[in-house]
Amino acid sequence: MTIFSVFIVNRAGGLIYQYDHNIPRVEIEKTFSYPLELTLRLLDDRVVVSFGQRDGVKVGHTVLGINGINSSGRQLEDGREILEVIADEENYPIAVKFGRPKLTVNEKIMLASMFHSLFAIGSQLSPEPRSSGIEILETDGFKLYCHQTLTGIKFIVLADLRQGAIDILLRKLYEVYADFALKNPFYSIDMPIRCELFDQNLQAAMEQAERTGISNV
Repeated sequence: MTIFSVFIVNRAGGLIYQYDHNIPRVEIEKTFSYPLELTLRLLDDRVVVSFGQRDGVKVGHTVLGINGINSSGRQLEDGREILEVIADEENYPIAVKFGRPKLTVNEKIMLASMFHSLFAIGSQLSPEPRSSGIEILETDGFKLYCHQTLTGIKFIVLADLRQGAIDILLRKLYEVYADFALKNPFYSIDMPIRCELFDQNLQAAMEQAERTGISNV
């Protein structure tokens, strides 16, 4: 059972805190013959799989390296363009490493803002009046839990499907926020949280939840 990460979103949808607790590194290296059976394209200066999947390589995975040479954006570290290397038949057989790259700060800010909007849409679409909005989203690989306080601050936790007692963790995170952010005389509401004591207590709460959490499967 694992807790992956925590996001805290302010009333306007801005990301004010994010912590990656335990993000699994997905890397798959395969040797291919010509022609490559996967379709690749450039996306945000990365070479990603846009169509086709095999042997664990899925749509959305990024090229992390070729023949032991790591990638840096759209190029390999030796300066060659990744798409040109893969298109050249003389380079085959070729070993390509695929994986899921770590999200950039800008991507995390964008995703937090998108969830804020989805939360509001969910509240409006609900057939029940005064709906609380999205509380749980489940995928085949993780669950997203959200707790919104009375003041509109959202605490979002991404966790393993089997991780239990997340509701207790969410309440504990709110307590940590109240004790070590709101009571900090140097902190301004809705601004990014930069406090060492807040970091330490939030991480301790997540580790405790992982140790004591009961599977909800």
